[in-house]
Amino acid sequence: MTDARRSPVAPSVPAPHSSAVGSPDQRELQPASVAESAELAVVTRAGVVESRHIGSAVLVGPGGEVLESIGAPERLMFPRSTLKPFQAIAALRSGALISPEAVALACGSHVGSRKHQELAASVLQAEGLDESALKCPSAWPARHEDLRVHLQAGKTETPLAFNCSGKHAAFLAATRTNGWRLATYLERSHPLQQVIMEVIAEYCGEDPTEVGIDGCGAPAPALSLTGLARGFSKLAAATSRRDAEVHAFTVNQAMLDYPWAVHGWGEANTVVLEDLGLTAKLGAEGVLVVAAPDGTAAAVKVLDGSSRATNLVALSLLAARGVIDVEALGPVLRKIVKPITGGLAAEQVGSIRLAPALIDRL
Repeated sequence: MTDARRSPVAPSVPAPHSSAVGSPDQRELQPASVAESAELAVVTRAGVVESRHIGSAVLVGPGGEVLESIGAPERLMFPRSTLKPFQAIAALRSGALISPEAVALACGSHVGSRKHQELAASVLQAEGLDESALKCPSAWPARHEDLRVHLQAGKTETPLAFNCSGKHAAFLAATRTNGWRLATYLERSHPLQQVIMEVIAEYCGEDPTEVGIDGCGAPAPALSLTGLARGFSKLAAATSRRDAEVHAFTVNQAMLDYPWAVHGWGEANTVVLEDLGLTAKLGAEGVLVVAAPDGTAAAVKVLDGSSRATNLVALSLLAARGVIDVEALGPVLRKIVKPITGGLAAEQVGSIRLAPALIDRL
């Protein structure tokens, strides 16, 4: 391994702070159209198709070669939180001194449990900071039991419970180490954000020139789904390649070693990491990437932003190439793909299935 250091607006008006303002190629920032996309999965009830999920998917091999291209994976889209592992690499390159467990949290879109909150707080405390330094929104824990514990402790909404608090804590650790301005750590011109853009370009092979604002307030670069998959191919292979960057090794290994921090016990990313040994990361608006240790990676973007079918599609793409043992896949899918239920007994009355055309391709 090598070391490297509403107020309403007219629909035609680009969102503030977007680098696409005034760009003649702004249309390229639109996601793939319905006509360009493919049916990925269907939802059935009583044997009848009730809903259809359309979008794009791509499978790349260990060398980044495209093995399967479905829909329009070359179109730009916002990867959202799937970029967190690369943001964590940038924080480590910039000198963030945090534990492997905190690295996993920095990569995570966690559910805001007490354990997640305490880990984020410990990163801040080590830098002489507290939650007031976080510039992500405040939130409640996402799960009922965690919320009950939170309320019983007399706590209110807190940025520590926001799903990106680990990432922001890592940002602040890197910023503190370098003596950079804490108050502006989310601005695109901030030195840390410049390093992040460099890491994304290096790993994904695309210069993220079009940048929006993510839900947590951080810059949100646009990439192609194929570029995203190639980035994860390099990330997942870092645990076995001798020439891999040490920070990529640290990030990927931390996700595998502390899967609870990446999402939460019983949550989809955590189950895939723990049960299958695959690097998995979700992003808002129907984005998911799953990568195997050999560098084979599947990335999915559902056009309507739903994440209901993403795990089924991505894992099936990997299984079709023999990357996942089919016998191991079944129990995992039963844990993370929610059945279609009805009635007081929550009886299963339908299912989520791969689209017939996708099955034929695989």
